[in-house]
Amino acid sequence: MKHLLTLAFLFLVTVLTAQDFEGIMKWKITSEITDPKMKAQMEEAQKKANDPATQAQMKELQAKMEDPQFKQMMENNPQMKAQMEAALKMAQGGDINSIMPKGYTAKFKNKNMVSVMEGGMMSDMEVLYLAGEDKVYMINRSAKTYSPMASNATQEKKDVDVKVTKTSETTRILNYTCTKYIAEVKSEKGQTMQQIFWTTKDIPGIDFKSMAKQRLGNSNQRMWYAEIDGVPLKLEMKMPQANMVMEATEIKKQSMPASDFAIPEGFKEKSLGF
Repeated sequence: MKHLLTLAFLFLVTVLTAQDFEGIMKWKITSEITDPKMKAQMEEAQKKANDPATQAQMKELQAKMEDPQFKQMMENNPQMKAQMEAALKMAQGGDINSIMPKGYTAKFKNKNMVSVMEGGMMSDMEVLYLAGEDKVYMINRSAKTYSPMASNATQEKKDVDVKVTKTSETTRILNYTCTKYIAEVKSEKGQTMQQIFWTTKDIPGIDFKSMAKQRLGNSNQRMWYAEIDGVPLKLEMKMPQANMVMEATEIKKQSMPASDFAIPEGFKEKSLGF
């Protein structure tokens, strides 16, 4: 499940960089678990979280976290504090859907970008792209850490098997005319994933062609395809485990404060955990 969310998150992170556009883009995210085994595991986890004994343990842990001595220990270890708070929040929620993201917001200025996933397992994570350095950082505000993300643009990797088809279908999203592209991707493990892009050419200042060489982590999965033109306002991902739809709900040009596009002062560097 974490790999699924990471794939979706890093996909948007990567394709929404290298911009001249200044302002905000917002997306809504809907998802559905389709794999019976994964769905059963999540339902079992929800049942366990709702169990009175588990809830009692969570209340005991919450009370302990209010202890001054324990609080001081957590303040000295912000990473552990963030992990415990996230686990406590998820267990108390008692809802399997609470681990899935609900939205995504990206801010742009001077070709820099900062983005955040709203809701789900990665809600504490922000991604900062600094154009001057051509580097991407994962920022955890709860843990007060930042992690450099390795660039794969210069690595020699063989592309996965992918077929991109431009269709004649169009639709209107946020009053922009979008054309449908279908990308059929076969993963390194032989699984097939279908990505559907609805893109528009009517938004100047956003260029995705430069992203065609970027890849997901150390894999050979490309983040963007040179065969696709325009800005994606809707993305549908159909995977063996789940389906996910991301659709733009707002595109707003506005002046952004420069302070939003910097590593927060006092944050410590940490190696990326996925």
